[in-house]
Amino acid sequence: MLEKLILDMYDVGMIKFGEFTLKSGKQSYVYADIRTAISHPTIFTTLCDLLYSKMTGLNYDLICGVPYSALTFASGIAYAHKIPMLLKRKEAKDYGTKKILEGNYKSGDRCLIIEDVITTGMSISETTTVIEEAGVKVSDIVCFVDRNQGGRERMQSQGYTLHSIIDLYQLIDILLEHGKISTEDKAKAVALIGV
Repeated sequence: MLEKLILDMYDVGMIKFGEFTLKSGKQSYVYADIRTAISHPTIFTTLCDLLYSKMTGLNYDLICGVPYSALTFASGIAYAHKIPMLLKRKEAKDYGTKKILEGNYKSGDRCLIIEDVITTGMSISETTTVIEEAGVKVSDIVCFVDRNQGGRERMQSQGYTLHSIIDLYQLIDILLEHGKISTEDKAKAVALIGV
């Protein structure tokens, strides 16, 4: 299922090779544009199912997707499996309730974080900080792609456990094995992973 998903994602342009600058400022030769899964219902559903499968056995009362791209996956999982969800805004509203964290929760609740791609873990840290300041505990993060660029280690140093579906090396190997990319593409991509 995972291998087919990666090939389908590549075929619809969700995985791209070329020169890219990531949010972290790092340069990359491979870009996983997971947020565009919303335009591909079969891929979107498969992604949600895989993410949910990683949640099995973990302890949580609520889930929260890292804004903005993981919000759709958290929503899909929440509604499909009847799990309460929180919505963390990028910034607090300056009207109405002026909240940065939406949803019903109480101090001591446990929240599982959902992310699409982790590079350095900065976006996740921004989300966990807001949630924990509200008295909600975070211990686990589930993501689709770990880019192998320090995010997992950053999460561990902050006391969180990262559960990823696939890492960037595995993703590249699947595409190479199926003739979607060349050995030159792989070499260029791998050369920038540790940078």
